[in-house]
Amino acid sequence: MADSVGPGGGGPGDSDDRIIQADLRNEMSRSYLEYAMSVIVGRALPDARDGLKPVHRRILYAMYELGLTSDRPYRKCARVVGEVLGKYHPHGDTAVYDALVRMAQDFSMSMPLIDGHGNFGSVDNDPPAAMRYTESRLQALTTDSLLEDIEAETVDFADNFDGSQQEPTVLPARIPQLLLNGSAGIAVGMATNIPPHNLNELINGLLALIENPDLTDQELVRLIPGPDFPTGGQILGREGIRETYLGGRGSITMRGVAAIETIEAPGRPDRDAVIITELPYQTNKAGLIERIAELVNDKKLEGISDIRDESDRDGMRIVVELRRDAYPQVVLNNLFKLTALQSNFSAYMLALVNGEPILLTLRKMLEVFLDFRVETIERRTRYLLRKAEERDHILLGLLLALDQLDPIIALIRAAPDTATARQQLQDRHGLSDIQADAILQMQLRRLTALEADKIRLEHEDLVTKIADYKDILGRRERVFGIIQDELNQLSDRYTTPRRTEILDLGGGLEDIDLIANERSVVLVTETGYLKRMPVSEFEATSRGTRGKAGTRSQGEEAVKLFISCNDHDTLLLFSDRGVSYALPAYRVPQCSRTAKGTPVVQLLPIPREEAITSLIPVSEFNDDMDLLMLTRGGFIKRTRLSAFSNIRSNGLIAINLEEGDALRWVRLAVPGDSVLIGSNAGMTIHFRLSDEELRPLGRTARGVRSMNLREGDGLVSMDVLPVELADRIAQSAEDDEEDDASSGDGPWVLVASASGLGKRVPVTQFRLQKRAGMGLRAMKFRTTDDALVGLRVLGAGEEVLLVSEKGVIVRTSADAIPQQSRAATGVRLQRLDKGDRLSEVVLVPPEAEDDTTATDDTNADDTETSDTESSAQDS
Repeated sequence: MADSVGPGGGGPGDSDDRIIQADLRNEMSRSYLEYAMSVIVGRALPDARDGLKPVHRRILYAMYELGLTSDRPYRKCARVVGEVLGKYHPHGDTAVYDALVRMAQDFSMSMPLIDGHGNFGSVDNDPPAAMRYTESRLQALTTDSLLEDIEAETVDFADNFDGSQQEPTVLPARIPQLLLNGSAGIAVGMATNIPPHNLNELINGLLALIENPDLTDQELVRLIPGPDFPTGGQILGREGIRETYLGGRGSITMRGVAAIETIEAPGRPDRDAVIITELPYQTNKAGLIERIAELVNDKKLEGISDIRDESDRDGMRIVVELRRDAYPQVVLNNLFKLTALQSNFSAYMLALVNGEPILLTLRKMLEVFLDFRVETIERRTRYLLRKAEERDHILLGLLLALDQLDPIIALIRAAPDTATARQQLQDRHGLSDIQADAILQMQLRRLTALEADKIRLEHEDLVTKIADYKDILGRRERVFGIIQDELNQLSDRYTTPRRTEILDLGGGLEDIDLIANERSVVLVTETGYLKRMPVSEFEATSRGTRGKAGTRSQGEEAVKLFISCNDHDTLLLFSDRGVSYALPAYRVPQCSRTAKGTPVVQLLPIPREEAITSLIPVSEFNDDMDLLMLTRGGFIKRTRLSAFSNIRSNGLIAINLEEGDALRWVRLAVPGDSVLIGSNAGMTIHFRLSDEELRPLGRTARGVRSMNLREGDGLVSMDVLPVELADRIAQSAEDDEEDDASSGDGPWVLVASASGLGKRVPVTQFRLQKRAGMGLRAMKFRTTDDALVGLRVLGAGEEVLLVSEKGVIVRTSADAIPQQSRAATGVRLQRLDKGDRLSEVVLVPPEAEDDTTATDDTNADDTETSDTESSAQDS
């Protein structure tokens, strides 16, 4: 018996018929390809024409069949899901409900297609309520833009999974839904991720493309500048958008909207806080807060004391409260860097075109949609034309009956039955079967004169419509005109402002275009803390006042360096070891007057054994400018500024030092200027920066001797005089003239001592000498423990900032300081506390010129107001 059973399980004659020899490799390849194409076409990828996947299309069509339009009551989502599962989508109910929920979420879709009633989830990634609790209906936009004309034979219908129903293969979309709400899906071997866009911008782009099919990509991108995410936020730069639009793929950097505010709370000091009001697209708010808390607990994010979610129905508000010693901008930058507050949207615009997955550019997407829209309107027009001709055919029969009413009535009355009457009408009057039926079914009331007129008017109207329909089908420009009219109607009805702001950034966080070119002061403390403050913090005061604290005094900490600059300047920092570092001024954290600042080692890779000894603001690295360097040992050298235009992150050697020497002062100069150097003992030397006295040297050169010092004396200050002043002083020496202390209208040399005394001395009193001499006395001291601390060349109307070792700052007008001779002891410039000493004197820079300056007649006396207006204009 066993021998008679073939390998296939049947009789001996069945084995060859039931077994099919096949190559397993080919069979696996074919089967897997069929599976992959089924997933790609039937589930994961959207159609480029209506922008929908099959599940979304089936949900919308099922709701349309149920009559769930925007003017009808809500229905349970379970009813909709059941309708979709039973008729069109033989998959799990979870997949259908999840797709329905997403189409109702205003934080997932730019313009939701479903109007949900109940809990449909949140940006905290909360799940929606069960489908038995939620209700839904179609949005008005969905009916007007996706389902309108679906019964006018505009699209093809196909059998459903069991052949019992017909479902549309695509919806007759009037707007590019694929771009409007975007799409995301993972297929087999491919995926798509298309960002949402603004409806008005898409319509403007379509209208422009209709008007000019040869529209350039640049003009198209100008009309559709970028994605518009439903959660708002910001997009950094346009390069990622351009790559996406022109190549079909790209990375778009998104950032949430955050601002720094001061929070007032009863019973405790005011504190700064980062307030987050908008998040990047698809960012989980609860997950973001949890991530921030983890970073704070792991000590990876400093300066945060508390995190609160104060979001409500009026909008999002996440409060990140900061410690009193934290710098808000640094904390915010770290939030952007370490959390999802700044993230990338990896766009990959893949969609089905004629059933094939195609990577589409922006232009190709719009062209595919326009081609589909043209086809839809032509099919609708042909349908309306056929219906109008069929109706007019009947009306022609009725009009014939009205014209020959008596013979037709007599014929009908004489006929033995309906079939005979129908046949006789066709034979005697040349009517068609349809016309004969219409005459036989015509009611007696339509034989009145009024009804007859209505039939004639309807016929005339149909004749006009038929001619119009034929004209539409015969002329493509008429079709495009209809598309434009429909788009304009949708734009007028569903106009929406742009939610996402596009920032013209090239590098993200540190782009200078976001920074207003305000006037600031930058100071470095003895312990290596760096901070920046606006000049407007220190309003002008009378000479001899106490001033405001410019830093928080902590133990022995004192202000070491103090300069003024504009925020767009590059700061060159020079260490005692002769190494130079570069840092944009706006990257120095802006702090309040009493804040400690930020350690320099957090901003630059400076070894802890190095100390910053000089700070120079540079607006432009010109070849005709020099850096003048002076060491503690008295060596001076001149080097081209352009040699420092590209400083590595770990610094650049600026000068070669002898053992025990240190770089102490650096200034900007041009050939022909002169340099004024002062010592502790009040001696000064003044010589030309000419090739004869001091020729330019390379970066690694040591320099030459600047001044011959007495025993126990040391250098304390250096300033550069412009070439015009040097020429004037040289001319005075030739004429053997020396200005009287009380004469002249400037410029002057401001001489200041550690005890807070100072004076203005005409520059002509500092005659030019040879380098390496003993110099001239610039000031006599009232006490033996006093010393010279500053020399500054200034003109009429300028303002100076005086800073003490404890960080107290006075801003005063130079005109208020009396003119005296070199031998005078000076007057009180700043009233100092006991144990405090004056440490530095700097000039307030002029306001940065900008093309956007609104007015030139600002009141010069209103210093604080002028500074504020300048900042706004510069930004």
